[in-house]
Amino acid sequence: MSDVFRRPQMRATRRGVLGYSIAASSALALAACSDDGNGGEVDLEAQSKGAMEDYTADSQFTATEPFTLSLLWTEWPDLPITDTWQFFTEIENRTKVKLEITTIPFSDATEKRSLLISAGDAPTVIPLVYTGEENSFVSSGALLPISDYVEHMPHFQKYVEEWDLGGMIDNLKQADGKYYMLPGLQEVSVPVFTLIIRKDVFETVGGGIPQTWDEMREALVKIKAEYPDSMPLADGFEAWSLLNYASHAWGARAGWGFGDGMVDDGSGKLEYTAVTEGYKQMVEYFRGLVADGLLDTESLTAANDGSGGGSVAEKFANELVFAASGSSGTAIEFAQALNATVGEGNYEVLQIAPPGGPAGMVCEPRNFWNGFMLNAEVAESEHFLATLQFLDWIYYNPEARELLRWGILDQTYTKDASGKITLKPEYSLNAYNINPGAPTDIQEDLGWSNSVFADSTESRALKESYNTPTFVEYIDSVLSSRTPRDPYPPAPLNEMELEQASLLATPLKDTVDTNTLRFIMGERDIAEWDDYVAELEAQGLQQYVDLINTARTRFEEENS
Repeated sequence: MSDVFRRPQMRATRRGVLGYSIAASSALALAACSDDGNGGEVDLEAQSKGAMEDYTADSQFTATEPFTLSLLWTEWPDLPITDTWQFFTEIENRTKVKLEITTIPFSDATEKRSLLISAGDAPTVIPLVYTGEENSFVSSGALLPISDYVEHMPHFQKYVEEWDLGGMIDNLKQADGKYYMLPGLQEVSVPVFTLIIRKDVFETVGGGIPQTWDEMREALVKIKAEYPDSMPLADGFEAWSLLNYASHAWGARAGWGFGDGMVDDGSGKLEYTAVTEGYKQMVEYFRGLVADGLLDTESLTAANDGSGGGSVAEKFANELVFAASGSSGTAIEFAQALNATVGEGNYEVLQIAPPGGPAGMVCEPRNFWNGFMLNAEVAESEHFLATLQFLDWIYYNPEARELLRWGILDQTYTKDASGKITLKPEYSLNAYNINPGAPTDIQEDLGWSNSVFADSTESRALKESYNTPTFVEYIDSVLSSRTPRDPYPPAPLNEMELEQASLLATPLKDTVDTNTLRFIMGERDIAEWDDYVAELEAQGLQQYVDLINTARTRFEEENS
């Protein structure tokens, strides 16, 4: 690898980010008519080197002079990064921005990222960040309060307005009224992960496509009777995916979506989801599936390697599993596996809307996807404004988004008058089974459709351009038959509260995660539920709930 790439190393001398003052850095750096964090305005002329004077929405960003921008890159095991990727050279050619990459492995990306940020060694741009992941770094001053500068990001502002996401953006605010990450924006709100099923088997054996979890159970019982060696439902993501999209049907939150664990109790207050009746009912439901041999327990404990299915795809192919967690990419993986066993044309794979339950036909709102944070030190850079413009372009400009997914127009793909995109026959996108067998894969060989950038912001048209017709059906089914649950009420914590919450939340969640799986697997009797709740209470549950509710009340009063 060239010197553009580097592996993270902790320096012996730390820069002391815990003492870093955002207000002080802002006083040095910020934009004309931008708030410096103390209510004042400062001049950005000293930080506008390379910036465009006439940069507006729908324009191409090209720096007025070249500069280098450091960026953190999560490396998937099956997609090693290389400096020969066309992705890097084309981005630099178009924008005059050279990306200097620090790589971290997918297997422990969150831990490595945290270490870099805490040590003051994080690159300028920290991508692949989901909402809430910024919370623990806010009080240290390690992150830029990017909400102070979105006025310089016209594409971001345009699509927040056009896609009516302003209310959700407001929910990103921390206790100081600012937000410290920008999410990827999705035009349509459909869960990324849900159930992938064998449609033909569910229709001929299971009685049809399940719309609720009760209907799912009935179908699984029938399929089990027809295929006695099967355990027809699986996850493949250590239960994190299954519990995430299922929990909303019980008015709970779990798995990947557990967050701070707080849900609305119906009276305007917040309560801890893992001790609610809805959470208990969800656990009992999946415990029942395990007891009856309907849920593959191995898929609840096997580690996910980031490839999106692993052995579950093999079980799907061998008709041992007929419904499993996944995304549109997983559906393609399952189909490819079935081609080798059942044979092409002898099956149907379908991504279905998450089943409903006691809380209604609801699903997770998904207008946000992964975005980015900025190292606070960027505010001292002479290329600060140019960096904002570049990130606004690469994350939110429609042409940039198309570039990131498909590569170079008329070189790797074509686009007709109706907007239909066609990958040229000499190129493949094997991750989505497009032109399989073509000599050059635009993801593996050229770096397009990479997971660090390409999956972030998407219009509906772009999302549909690389997915199968059945995924378009999935979008339609979710939009027509499911209601996104309301966003969780914001309760941003101040610095002192964050420290207290961190001390309480970690052991609480560890207890929840361990016992949720034990209950479901049958390793702990559900009759011990009250004992489990008592264990959480002994770990300071009420103190944690009171802490979050205090923050919730304060935020409501200050933003009324």
